[in-house]
Amino acid sequence: MKLVAVSAGLSTPSSTRLLADRLAESARGELADKGYVVETEVIELRELAVAVANNLVTGFPAPQLATAIDAVTSAHGLIAVTPVFTASYSGLFKSFFDLIDPDALTGKPVLVAATGGTARHSLVLEHALRPLFAYLRATVVPTAVYAASEDWGSGGDAYTEGMPSRIRRAGGELAALMAARPAEETPEDDITALERQLSDLRFD
Repeated sequence: MKLVAVSAGLSTPSSTRLLADRLAESARGELADKGYVVETEVIELRELAVAVANNLVTGFPAPQLATAIDAVTSAHGLIAVTPVFTASYSGLFKSFFDLIDPDALTGKPVLVAATGGTARHSLVLEHALRPLFAYLRATVVPTAVYAASEDWGSGGDAYTEGMPSRIRRAGGELAALMAARPAEETPEDDITALERQLSDLRFD
């Protein structure tokens, strides 16, 4: 299985990338427990910012950007993480997903997450990220993860679930959806296809 995480963090190091890594590791671990071999890849959108802008203007993706788009559309599961800018996802995050064909993510399991300086922006998950991927016809897991500055290193309290627990639950939900999807058919090469056609011929 292939699991791809998209991180729209701009700084180095980035809390957005850190959250993407932890979510990917959680989902990968759950799938490994189910007996799956998982290939994980993290796409850093800050490395593609110029290519994304050029694609929006010219309509043609640079090779590195085309590779990233192909990785997202061909993945068995997707993790999408953005920092909160002006109470919504970042412009770079939105611009990247604007370049993906509206039907390319149909039915794909997606885990959405976001980072921000204050917990007051946590509703960005429900009013921005979830509707975006619903429009793209993806299957968004029930648990979305928001990480404010104070969440890092927090185990929660009697009234709130800590971030490590939310990461485990979200990763488990993504893994369950990925495992439940029917196996995609592997395209036959030309020789195999020809052999099948010949075997179907009748010479009587």
